[in-house]
Amino acid sequence: MKILVTGFDPFGGEKINPAIEAVKKLPDEIDGNQIIKLEVPTIFYQSAKVVKEAITKYQPDMVINVGQAGGRAAITPERIAINFQAGSTPDNSGKGPKEGEIEADGADGYFTQLPIKKMVTAMRKIGIPAEVSNSAGTYVCNHLFYEVQYMRAREFPNLKAGFIHIPFLPSQAKNGRRPSMNLSDMVEGLTASIKVAVAG
Repeated sequence: MKILVTGFDPFGGEKINPAIEAVKKLPDEIDGNQIIKLEVPTIFYQSAKVVKEAITKYQPDMVINVGQAGGRAAITPERIAINFQAGSTPDNSGKGPKEGEIEADGADGYFTQLPIKKMVTAMRKIGIPAEVSNSAGTYVCNHLFYEVQYMRAREFPNLKAGFIHIPFLPSQAKNGRRPSMNLSDMVEGLTASIKVAVAG
């Protein structure tokens, strides 16, 4: 099985994004399954274009997008992507999102195909804080999560896909005033999640 795992580049004035840092540290193979790692731009629509090109090129069986959720203290697999975008923070193109639907002919929402409860259980068993999230927000993370599900519904019906948010790194935590997690724990948590996801 081939699993495409993506992480966003730094945004919002940050010099680092734990998403891509954790993805880069993943092993190249997990339980005999090939891990394909991809950095994606924190830019509305452009991120989805880059992922679609990779899906077409590599033909993965599963896509897992990883993003930063500042303020969260746990690794949080997302349950649903919504057909809405908004936000006051510009993306890395310097522009904010056009508020409203992501895809005019898309569903209001798409549920992940990943076993998110089992993933949370697996992470907790090894001591990694984890919980299911019911909102991926309305910024680029939800946008990409939704777009991959939209592609799946129309072009890649055999694809399984989902999104996982991870906390800030300690270096981003403003001297402990915001929740954070060590990079090694993020990598361990993502690895455990992938093992569960491929096992079904």
